[in-house]
Order: sequence, then structure tokens, then C-alpha cells
Amino acid sequence: MSSEPATPIDIQGVMASLPHRYPFLMLDRVLEAGPSGVRAIKNVSVNEPHFAGHFPDRPVMPGVLIIEALAQASGFLLEGQREPGTVALLAGVDNARFRRPVVPGDQLVIECKLEYFRRGLAKAHATASVDGERVAEADITFAVGR
Repeated sequence: MSSEPATPIDIQGVMASLPHRYPFLMLDRVLEAGPSGVRAIKNVSVNEPHFAGHFPDRPVMPGVLIIEALAQASGFLLEGQREPGTVALLAGVDNARFRRPVVPGDQLVIECKLEYFRRGLAKAHATASVDGERVAEADITFAVGR
């Protein structure tokens, strides 16, 4: 990420950049985006459909959806680097760790750093924090092609 102030990307800009839509669009805003890193947010609301069936008496955001949010934020890293007409598909998740439950009312702050991008593969390290406390992290690998 650059040292210059960044203009946040609102939900319209997020939808213009990512192919995902409800209920699988996991990002609400991108705070900063650059060639080496991204900061984004995901507001966690009790109104999300997964909470009706995932521990309904004590709602907890499913880890797989946290990973999806990390992957979507990481996808912004590839926006300016992919060739037009190519798509980045999730190819792997390594070293995933969940440090505490994410519950309705939390705001995930997701930070991603590009590790490498070459020969149709890209890898990023992504973390998610709530109130400054790391709640999850993973290494995300993408296959990039037509």
C-alpha cells in the first residue's frame, strides 16, 4: 500500500471490480488498494442468512466465509496486474488459522499483501482483525487464466 492517502472504494466500486453478488459478496468497502496490498472491511450483521442455521442460539460467522472474505480482498491485489479477459480463481488456502469467533456486530478489517504473481499463479497473505485483534489469517493462492 502506498504512503499517499487513498480514496476508499464503496460498494458500487467493489461490485464493479469483483464478480460476486449477494449472498456471496463479502466486502462492504475497500479502504486502500495498491499493487502490493489491500485494506478492506466486512461488516458482520445478524441479518446475514448463514446466522439462521450456524449456531442460531449463539451466532458465529462460519470460518469458510471468513476465508472467502480474505480471498475476495486478496482478489483486489490482482486487479491491476491481470490481463484483460482473465479471471482469478481460488486455487488453494494454506496456513489458515482462526483465533477467536467472529459474531454479529463485529467489523472485520482485512489486510492482504501480495507474495508473488508469476506464470498464472498468484499468492497473498491475508489477515482479518476485529477491534485491532487478529481473528483469522491465511495464505491464499489463485490460478489466473482465461
